[in-house]
Amino acid sequence: MEFTELADYPVPVGALTEWLPCARSEWVDDPRPASYIHEAHLRRCSDSGGRESWLGTAFEIHGTLNVTAFRSALEKWTDRHEVLRSHTAFDAETERVRRRTVPQGGLHVGVVSHGYDAAGGDNFAHLQQLFDEYASPHSWPSYVFATLETVQRDRFTVFFAADHSIIDGFSIVLVAHELTTLYEEALSGRTANLFPVGSYIDFGREERENSTDAEVKREALDVWRSALEGPGLPEFPLEVGPRTSYAQQNLSAWILDADQAAAFNSACREADVGFFPGLLACLGMAGSEVAGHQRFRTVTPVHTRHSPQWASALGWFVGLSPIDFEVTSDDFAAVAREAAESVARTKPISVVPFDRIEKELDIPIRPRFVVSYMDVRFVPEAGRWHERNARALRSRQYTHDVYAWINRTPRGVNLAVRYPGNDIAAASVHTWVGSLRRQLEQVSTSYPSVGLRSVGQP
Repeated sequence: MEFTELADYPVPVGALTEWLPCARSEWVDDPRPASYIHEAHLRRCSDSGGRESWLGTAFEIHGTLNVTAFRSALEKWTDRHEVLRSHTAFDAETERVRRRTVPQGGLHVGVVSHGYDAAGGDNFAHLQQLFDEYASPHSWPSYVFATLETVQRDRFTVFFAADHSIIDGFSIVLVAHELTTLYEEALSGRTANLFPVGSYIDFGREERENSTDAEVKREALDVWRSALEGPGLPEFPLEVGPRTSYAQQNLSAWILDADQAAAFNSACREADVGFFPGLLACLGMAGSEVAGHQRFRTVTPVHTRHSPQWASALGWFVGLSPIDFEVTSDDFAAVAREAAESVARTKPISVVPFDRIEKELDIPIRPRFVVSYMDVRFVPEAGRWHERNARALRSRQYTHDVYAWINRTPRGVNLAVRYPGNDIAAASVHTWVGSLRRQLEQVSTSYPSVGLRSVGQP
């Protein structure tokens, strides 16, 4: 599944319908606190006024849209995920977060049908405005649904966006399967049998009630203190030009197909490392090739879904870890083992909420170069993403940083990058991606013993 802005998704000619949740039960004051990362997001948005910060998805469902069945699917989905029935508001005067929640069965989904076919460009513009306005941390609902029926009415596209405060990248890749399954249940009467899930609101409470091990907390502070010393937080290996008010640019590329990914995985196994450290090694060698850097430094998200009830829950289950390792040769195995040691050293500290690190060090930490990796091959129905034209989406950004997302899917490995909206950054990122491709190709085709293994193994 690719991860792009809405502008990069082929929005067709067709008829739009908006699906807007509203409460039909009383809002109840809820004492459960927001998670650390949720509260930090609310504070930042309150301080800055905030721009768009939503994540979303789009996917197709074949057949004529059945309004009653789709409304039923949405209402069951909001019952399934409590975070969709809860609203948080940050009070700048009291510095407190207030939560109110609607019980299960307390939401009704209203339908606003445009009733006519519009051009693809017009539909895109309407969806962009809808997402930017509704998917906000300051309002409820902080998410929105839309469907777009093609002219032939033989299929429709589902669009969904939610503010980042209640959803993360892994949550997004679950949406197509869950909503499609609930829709099919409403049509056929066959039970959906989705995995049971916990509530992200309960996760936030548990996160605050369960104290972090003192030794882990000390290690986390030491690692982050070290990461902030000297040149400070990691920077992209090449120049990214001056800060501007323009929206960031982005790219999406399939950097390995499924067979190449299997061959690369064999090379990683031969080097006695995992897939992600292998990718980091190639990123480091790309930085060495294009910028002469003998050290690779970045920040990487790490999931905090450590209990079964969080596995399929909607929420922002993410910590952060700095990555730092030497790139002193072009020996893939040697560099990959350095990367693996860095991951093993820093991954455990991600359980310490990032907001607590900032408060303890009394330093605002704003990563400027981030590399994310997810293996989503085993997400339910992942093998059908391509036929469903499924895509993960993100809002436009105006920051002066570089974020790279690497996702291993049944189709292969996709790289998505967003970067400052200027020509210098564009040239630098494309140069870097070109080098990364060369490193990956060399490892997946030429690394010793790869040719002796079956490329079909996972």
